[in-house]
Amino acid sequence: MGVVRTLVVFTLLCGVKLLSRVFYRHEVTWIGNGRPSWGSVRLLAGLNHTSLYEPLHAGSVPVRLLWRVARHGVLPVADKTAKRPLVGLLFRMMAHDVVDITRRQDETWEKVLRLVCEHSLIVILPEGRMKRENGLDAEGRPMTVRGGIADLIRIIPSGQLLIAYSGGLHHVQVPGQVLPKPFKTLRLAFEVLDLGAYRNQLLTVAGEQGFKAAVVADLEERRDSNCPVDYRLDEAASSATGDLVSS
Repeated sequence: MGVVRTLVVFTLLCGVKLLSRVFYRHEVTWIGNGRPSWGSVRLLAGLNHTSLYEPLHAGSVPVRLLWRVARHGVLPVADKTAKRPLVGLLFRMMAHDVVDITRRQDETWEKVLRLVCEHSLIVILPEGRMKRENGLDAEGRPMTVRGGIADLIRIIPSGQLLIAYSGGLHHVQVPGQVLPKPFKTLRLAFEVLDLGAYRNQLLTVAGEQGFKAAVVADLEERRDSNCPVDYRLDEAASSATGDLVSS
């Protein structure tokens, strides 16, 4: 059964990648000089969560990473999303192990932590909710990183942390809209960090008691500094420049 699920998940991920490459243009940049050893990535964190269509970013990653997600991937999914009839079914097939979680650090989160093992690849959206068009979450609060990712950084002994900074997908699909708009540009910036070195650095600065807060503050600072420019802002700027030229 495990082999069958792996093949089904891998086929689905490759299908999403193919569709994404056909209907969207991908712009990928790298922060720093480091590049991942794809077999060593143990934690993949996506920042600037704006849309449930973010699986389209599969078009920006190599097939060998999709294979690892299909074979060893652990994907926490908000229970609210998992309960949606069609979307929930799709997300349940996006990794080998998909765990419905609440927004509290309860037994559902403990289940995620128990799935961390020698070969696992954890895929997580650390903000835990989606940014709306006004730049805030659904309840009107600023987007923050939740502390659960610090638990993962603490217990994964070695390997690489790959951070994917999204330029946003509101130009493709705004939360609440059903169908995405094709033929847009999807922007990602990647940064790779050594998990052990990153953990030790923050422990040295903040200590055990301040570790979780230090992880949250650092990732929020990296997100605000490294996310590509929202493609809609480029479109607006180009439009404004065109209006000035024409006038």
